[in-house]
Amino acid sequence: MELTLATAIGVLAGSGVWLVLRPRTYQLVIGLSLLSYAVNLFIFSMGRLRVGAAPVLGEGGAGVAADYADPVPQALVLTAIVIGFATTALLLVVLIAARGLTGSDHVDGRESR
Repeated sequence: MELTLATAIGVLAGSGVWLVLRPRTYQLVIGLSLLSYAVNLFIFSMGRLRVGAAPVLGEGGAGVAADYADPVPQALVLTAIVIGFATTALLLVVLIAARGLTGSDHVDGRESR
């Protein structure tokens, strides 16, 4: 499970960095989104990966604190998802406006010929 999650985080982060370095603004926005997904998965994994365990309480009520899932990384990831969605929507609106003003979707505003 840990190897699969680490591979997914690495692939998302690598793809995001590669897209951020591309010259088009739409690719930049998608790359930033992939990077935010990688960071969200990383933060979520900090709350311990446990298979087959109860999320809050086990059988018989209260138990040992080490048996509980940590809710802080889950709350952080949920907040990051909402903020990331709003930021992506804002970036897309700015992208459309810049495309209309400059006539190009390159990051520097001009096509290389």
